[in-house]
Amino acid sequence: MADPVLNVLAGALRLWIRSQCDSIGSLELALNGSSWSLLRGRLDGVTLTARDACFQGLPLQHVDLRSGSIAVDMKLLSPGQMLALKQPFQVAGEVSFNSRQLNSALLAEPWRWLGDWMAEQLMGLSPLGALRIDVDLLELQVPVAAHQDPVCRRFRLNAEQGTLCFRPETADEPRTLLPMDPAIRIEQVQLAGGQLALKGQASVTP
Repeated sequence: MADPVLNVLAGALRLWIRSQCDSIGSLELALNGSSWSLLRGRLDGVTLTARDACFQGLPLQHVDLRSGSIAVDMKLLSPGQMLALKQPFQVAGEVSFNSRQLNSALLAEPWRWLGDWMAEQLMGLSPLGALRIDVDLLELQVPVAAHQDPVCRRFRLNAEQGTLCFRPETADEPRTLLPMDPAIRIEQVQLAGGQLALKGQASVTP
């Protein structure tokens, strides 16, 4: 028999997650815990799987996350009400980006600044004209008025110092680290099949 308290919490948590996203396709949640631990203000953890989510203008093709324990305020919780989280909590897992969607996001607000930063820092040119994933390489293209074709450069990606590290195809060129929110730590990067997949950890502040 399903735990009624967990059911109420699951509904509230889904509501909170959807409120944080611009849009979201499928969303699956699994709650770890019991009514007893919840009544004491703690959820043991949450496993989340989502597809086709857009978070703060950034399109996420697939999201697979698991959280640590979460402190909740059960006194403020009722059916249909937003979940009352009491303090930050940790999540770990993987998110993936489709090459085409990532390209579109980096050419429009609010992420245009990031695309132009990449073009400027990695190629000495801006603005970014296009981004695509070619097997295990990230290709950047910048239009130049004096050239009929855009200037192209390709980079390898890996995780370093908790963020993305861009390494040019020619190994003797210097690497570039992407400035990263201190609440997020990237631990593994993979480019394959037209997708960018990132594994890591983050601290979520309600």
